[in-house]
Amino acid sequence: MENFDWQGRRIAWERAGSGPAVVFCHGTPWSSWLWRPFAEALSGDFTVYLWDMPGYGRSSKDPSHAVDFGVQTEAFTALLTHWGLERPHVVAHDYGGAVSLRAHLFHDVPYASLLLADAVAIPPSGSPFFQLVKQHPDVLAQVPPYIHEALVRAYIGNAAFHQLRESDLAALVAPWLGDEGQPALYRQIAAYDESYLAENEQRLSRLDLPVRVLWGTEDTWIPISLGERLAAAIPGATLTPVEGAGHLIQLDAPVRVATELRTWLTQVAA
Repeated sequence: MENFDWQGRRIAWERAGSGPAVVFCHGTPWSSWLWRPFAEALSGDFTVYLWDMPGYGRSSKDPSHAVDFGVQTEAFTALLTHWGLERPHVVAHDYGGAVSLRAHLFHDVPYASLLLADAVAIPPSGSPFFQLVKQHPDVLAQVPPYIHEALVRAYIGNAAFHQLRESDLAALVAPWLGDEGQPALYRQIAAYDESYLAENEQRLSRLDLPVRVLWGTEDTWIPISLGERLAAAIPGATLTPVEGAGHLIQLDAPVRVATELRTWLTQVAA
């Protein structure tokens, strides 16, 4: 694990393998942990990069630092420059979809290809709990730790179509516990601004690169109808439905996701 210092923030990242560069972007309330098994499986043929956005996972969670889409996009752009990557393949889930799209559409960061999995990319988005927190972030940040943990476990568990293994649920919940993690969770939800997604949507027709959209058919956080609209707005993009998978597509259908990733990356990197 390495750290990249950017504007007072510590961004945790790691790299493995050799071959064409593939960068994985996580969403909220996730971290790079969700993509790690897939990155490891691809590292024999690709150079894989994982990173935790500022305010997430193992990166710094300073309460004075903004964590909105704009800041995350700037951080991603700076990190790609730090890595010296010119045209990586990008794989993005959830919130990472908006960040990767914005880096390309507004900061002219070139990609070799883009795969969007159950992505927060165009409006509207956000689960019912997400919307509740957005309306009352200060109140929920002050609930007793045991109530907070129960809320987060239920919130994260609801993202999957199949019941999560206890070890997986614990790993996803852990970054959001304690004096640092609890307020950090509510802070990043409060910072959510859908206007960024509207701006992204207005420029989707400008995309000129291979794009694949992967979506769980049982996603209750962002229904597949939104994935269909997203794919239709991107020239040449294709939508691949994944049966029996919810928003946590990586844990609901790991074999299918791994197969789709390898097939896609082998095709576009040829």
